[in-house]
Amino acid sequence: MEDPSRGQGSGILQTLQNYGYDIVLLIALLVVASMFVGVCYHAYTRYSEIHTGRATWGQFGLTVAVGAILLVVGIWLLTKATGVL
Repeated sequence: MEDPSRGQGSGILQTLQNYGYDIVLLIALLVVASMFVGVCYHAYTRYSEIHTGRATWGQFGLTVAVGAILLVVGIWLLTKATGVL
């Protein structure tokens, strides 16, 4: 098995903590990826609503802008959260 990203550690407990850190980073990456998929899905549905006449281009632009801001804030918060570890 490969050593964790923080190194093997001086004892078994520290090595397990380092593996736990890697697991938390992986979960944070999955959270950001799911946020990205959610924003893309919502933007796509808003885009399809434009063609059926239920939405406007302004609403689509607002959806994309708010989604981008949410992604940036989410990435920033998860970066700060993993920095606490």
